[in-house]
Amino acid sequence: MEKRVLVLNMDHSPIGVVSPQKAIVLTLLDKANVLSTYELLEIRTVSRSFEYPAVICLNEYKNVPYKGVLLNRNNLFRRDNGECQYCGSRRHLTIDHVVPRSKGGKTSWTNLVTACNRCNVNKGDKTPEQAGLLLRNHPFRPSLSFFLADYAERHAGEWLPFLQVKITP
Repeated sequence: MEKRVLVLNMDHSPIGVVSPQKAIVLTLLDKANVLSTYELLEIRTVSRSFEYPAVICLNEYKNVPYKGVLLNRNNLFRRDNGECQYCGSRRHLTIDHVVPRSKGGKTSWTNLVTACNRCNVNKGDKTPEQAGLLLRNHPFRPSLSFFLADYAERHAGEWLPFLQVKITP
């Protein structure tokens, strides 16, 4: 698997992830500086070899409009670590509205959780308190850094010092 490269804006806020080829081009064009590399890896061409970049920082500030993290099933399961937020099960997962839609609950990051089919059916059209269930973790709106840190823990430990994970309620 090809390693990815974290791109930081001039203020060191994460703005994206690119291929190592794109990162090398940005550094050769003096549009970015390499802040961290993957040890023991290099990129070779016919006439040169380059350190394999892990994190680069842009030399000019780019105004990137904040779009937030897309609310979808996969991202919701990733946020909740693929487990039921009521009992901890990892099987037969569904999505549950903490405050049911029939009671005015919205489809939003702060009202959706991952739930197993059994807990979701037991909860039914009630709030967790009414159903006698306790949430293991309260739902929150994740930031881009949250998902990048999750990726970094598994694939790119070199990124972790550059990511400040903020959980925004």
